[in-house]
Amino acid sequence: NNYIMTSIIIRTKNEERWIGHCLSAVFSQNYKDFEVIIVDNESVDGTLKKVGRFPVKIINISNYTHGKALILGVQNSKGNILIFLSGHCIPVDKNWLSNLLNEFKDNKVAGVYGRQVPMSFSSPQTKRDLLITFGLDKIIQRKDSFFHNANSAIRRSAWNKVKFDDDVTNIEDRVWASHIINLGYHIVYTPDASVYHYHGIHHDNDI
Repeated sequence: NNYIMTSIIIRTKNEERWIGHCLSAVFSQNYKDFEVIIVDNESVDGTLKKVGRFPVKIINISNYTHGKALILGVQNSKGNILIFLSGHCIPVDKNWLSNLLNEFKDNKVAGVYGRQVPMSFSSPQTKRDLLITFGLDKIIQRKDSFFHNANSAIRRSAWNKVKFDDDVTNIEDRVWASHIINLGYHIVYTPDASVYHYHGIHHDNDI
């Protein structure tokens, strides 16, 4: 195994409902060689209290965009592979992390993203969106630049060539993927690295 270490970077803002479940699932993974970095955007609920029960590094950010938060997390990380996970996403099983990492055995792979499944009480629209977007077949993307940072992994050497745009409000993941594919890298979608995601990709149309 040639991965020195993995850095799991989790963005939070008022995630007290989910963050304990998220971190419990992360720390029960069968692959153990990782650090966790929380990038918190001025949470005013119980998020940081819940986070404090786990061995994590906490970075605070006030001037927030998705891209800026992730860049800050990466700057404070050491891993060869960077894992990005939303604070309200919960890994479904103990193989989530190892299944993301397995795809990097191919040196052409720069980024991997996993499946997102709705919760039983997610809205019908969220269920439909997630089930259509995140299917059961593995996909190797050589042209398609769809990528989703709520549950993803990036090789640090590829990140060093193309970083996230810190001005884009919320599709920094797709912008990154289109640049990295242009450099000849591939993106992999793996349904085997699955997380529960309560509100799906369109946030129930909340603009």
